[in-house]
Amino acid sequence: MKTIVINTGTELLLGDVLNSHLSFIAREIFSLGLRVDRQLSVPDGPAIRAALAESSEQADIIFVTGGLGPTTDDVTREITAEFLGLKLHHYAAIMATIATRAARRGFRLTDRTSRQAEVPQGATVLPNENGSAPGLYLAANAASTKKSPHLFLLPGPPRELQPMFKSSVLPILRDIVPQESATDRRTYRIAGMGESLVEEAIGERLLEIAGIELGYCARPGEVDLRIIGERLALDQAEAIITAGLGASIFSSDGGSLEEVVVKLLMERKQTLAVAESCTGGFLAHRITNVPGASTVFLAGYVTYANEAKEGMLGVDARLISAHGAVSVNVARAMAEGARQQANTTFALATTGIAGPGGGTEEKPVGTVFVALAADGATTQVRSFGFPDDRPTFKELTTQAALEMLRRSLLA
Repeated sequence: MKTIVINTGTELLLGDVLNSHLSFIAREIFSLGLRVDRQLSVPDGPAIRAALAESSEQADIIFVTGGLGPTTDDVTREITAEFLGLKLHHYAAIMATIATRAARRGFRLTDRTSRQAEVPQGATVLPNENGSAPGLYLAANAASTKKSPHLFLLPGPPRELQPMFKSSVLPILRDIVPQESATDRRTYRIAGMGESLVEEAIGERLLEIAGIELGYCARPGEVDLRIIGERLALDQAEAIITAGLGASIFSSDGGSLEEVVVKLLMERKQTLAVAESCTGGFLAHRITNVPGASTVFLAGYVTYANEAKEGMLGVDARLISAHGAVSVNVARAMAEGARQQANTTFALATTGIAGPGGGTEEKPVGTVFVALAADGATTQVRSFGFPDDRPTFKELTTQAALEMLRRSLLA
């Protein structure tokens, strides 16, 4: 069944908001044998109707995101009803749910709020447990006067759309999609190797397998390797991938590196502290984004200034004076100090030169030292060169730190 995604919202086309809906929807529908054939981003207003008219001639299923809220630029519901020739009806039950939600949060309802309780004739209401605007499903040929595809109208905020899609949209899709495809996909996330090195290790052998679709996606400090095909072919490919990449694969279920590390710590009932200079708390941020991290992550020290390194971690001022804050010696002392202060099994430390200034011939911009202190083991320190912009530098540094810890946990 041909599938089209229409993302609405002027903010998308101005670059004010990142459009994450396409990647989410594409992943969710793949297991049903569906793939997104086309995607359109259109501004609020009449362009939505034009996109519906054009796409309805081509698609069996259309997902429309955004424009279901209460403000004047939220017109997806009205435009869709007009396009299909359907009347809008006010649903008191929806309005009561909106009012209850607003009262719990202390919000005042405006005159325009009631628009969210308007439902095109014959539409199925998709409950929104994380916002006020419900989604809507209109079955194929919902209007007797014209041919139309299956239409799903979904809220714009990802935190509302994604749970709604999983709880309400997928069950409907399972009923309308003829048969689940024999084609599957697997993704392997790889740390510490560049895209070209991954391809060099396994690419040619994978392409020799008939029916395999192969793809690579590079991110700071990691590469996603994607294979699509029938199960037998995927099993053949997996044997080649695991043999060729081994421990560099940190996830085959989509989990992030921080999720993998937290899980390993939880399984081993071990604990972690971090001491950060150049990463400014980003390492702790990544770890604490993982549910359950509080059981293993005990403390984070952001010691940007030398005085903080000395006062919070007990780094000897003479060490900083002799070697500089960005050095093997100070990185080691930071990690050991953090582990001692927090009384943890492990401690990671980062110190480096993020730039654009501050570099020298001996220690150019991008120089960073990452240390891992562990109970009963010699502290490891590794040096890296990440001469990138500051946000990418922080991503690469924290990725390197987490990978050091993962490898140690697996050793």
